[in-house]
Amino acid sequence: MSHKPAVRFLDRTTPPHILTLVLITGTSAMVMNMFLPSLPAMTAYFGTDYRVMQLSVALFLGANGVLQLIVGPLSDRFGRRPVLLAGFALFMLATLGCIYAPTVEVFLLFRMGQAAVVVAMVLSRAVVRDMVPAEQAASMIGYVTMGMSLVPMISPAIGGALDEAFGWKANFWALFLAGGAAFWLIWRDLGETNARRAASFGQQLREYPELLMSPRFWGYCMAAAFASGAFFAYLGGAPFVGATVFGMSPSTLGYFFGAPAVGYMAGNFLSGRYSMRLGINRMILWGAGVSLAGGAAALALFEAGLGSAAVFFGAMVLVGLGNGMVLPNANSGMLSVRPQLAGSASGLGGAIMIGGGAALSALAGSLLSPESGAFPLLWIMAIVLALSLASILLVIARERQKGIAR
Repeated sequence: MSHKPAVRFLDRTTPPHILTLVLITGTSAMVMNMFLPSLPAMTAYFGTDYRVMQLSVALFLGANGVLQLIVGPLSDRFGRRPVLLAGFALFMLATLGCIYAPTVEVFLLFRMGQAAVVVAMVLSRAVVRDMVPAEQAASMIGYVTMGMSLVPMISPAIGGALDEAFGWKANFWALFLAGGAAFWLIWRDLGETNARRAASFGQQLREYPELLMSPRFWGYCMAAAFASGAFFAYLGGAPFVGATVFGMSPSTLGYFFGAPAVGYMAGNFLSGRYSMRLGINRMILWGAGVSLAGGAAALALFEAGLGSAAVFFGAMVLVGLGNGMVLPNANSGMLSVRPQLAGSASGLGGAIMIGGGAALSALAGSLLSPESGAFPLLWIMAIVLALSLASILLVIARERQKGIAR
């Protein structure tokens, strides 16, 4: 489609309003990090140790990645709307399982089930790409994720306050209510946008090699995967750094924890404002450079003996700013390589990003100790951010060879 179709809010016969996409993706982001300030309390409640409880991040991300491989093709075959509704229904059931879990093993099982909420992340991008062309999609995705980024900025603070006032289970009751509100909003507002249904689910899976053989798809995918990998490593390690290295309370950690989201929102605004004017490759390149500058500066200051909570969390604002420029544009690039496979490309690219993120989150959690301080996390982040920059440089070189302007 060459222009954005008419949209009427709370009318499911038209495509969704941008507010609906912001709210449902915000709910998905909330699930990832709202409960993190409660990890110490949950560790004590289940009588386990922090490294086991920290698996609630890595296992969630792993299940998230696997589901993304399925969600995209399912939505290309059956439509975006029914897959979104089913995903949120399963998420609500899994959230109840987390609340009433008698052991840490049962909790972790249902925590993986909460990954069904990934339908919002995957399909919001596909819905946008259904509605508008590539550069306009990058701009619209930027605005969607700018609004959505408010949620991870404030949800850890809310989670920490709920934990101190009512206990860790209050976070999961809040997530259950948010899931119910998102389900209602999808039902009322999100009209079907997939006008080109695939013949079969099997056909969609067979078309994955077409994406996997595209160097440009891999370049955009790796630029996004390494950039988001730094954030997922942060998710896995920052609760430990804040609580153990800097001695923060859950509520204080919750406020500081949202530092990357402050930058991310600003980066999303820049994407929404300038992607159509400057092109997606230039936005990714500049964003990757900003993120790497933030990660490298934090590492250098810590190595020089100048590390502090202000330095650590302040540098994360720059990392978030760069990610806010990289991710909307890299996602749009992935979806534009084969527009007829937008759902599959979103799912496959998301699976690679989240799968890598799960591994980096687990790695960060396993390497951190009171003796190591924040250094393992800072080194991981600096390395993957450098790889993100290298990935987009390879895409630019490839497109120059092919005579493609982005």
